[in-house]
Amino acid sequence: MKTLFRYNWQVRDDWFTWCEDVPEEELRKKRVGGVGSILHTLFHIAEVERSWIHLLRTQRDPGEPPFEDYASLEKVKALSNQFHKEIEPFIMSWSNEMDSEPVTITYPNGQSETFKQGEIMRHVIAHEIHHIGQLSVWARELGREPVTANVISRGLFE
Repeated sequence: MKTLFRYNWQVRDDWFTWCEDVPEEELRKKRVGGVGSILHTLFHIAEVERSWIHLLRTQRDPGEPPFEDYASLEKVKALSNQFHKEIEPFIMSWSNEMDSEPVTITYPNGQSETFKQGEIMRHVIAHEIHHIGQLSVWARELGREPVTANVISRGLFE
């Protein structure tokens, strides 16, 4: 599981680099699917990852920062890096025994649900991979080659 988080982080960083050659108005342009734009999707990926990991650690929702406060490539990348630093120690301390441990999440509306911690971790991994697929479609719509989704040749197993 740690390997798949490292994979997602590498791919996300590759997308940030890919975005550097795309005009900012294209990054903000509303598109069909996802959360609406390339930039907002990258923000969403980082925010959802941080939110779920924070919930695992504290059982409290950290709240979502407003996208409008981070609506530039530099700001979304910086926020993603900040969130990465916050959650990486927890992820790297993960053990298989934690998979089946229950965690009860209480939402801002007062409702709560109980999940297995491993279920949440795998949801976070799959969530990012899903949105990366959307970014790949949008890249092709722009006539550009998307970031590779290959797990191999990334040095993840060295």
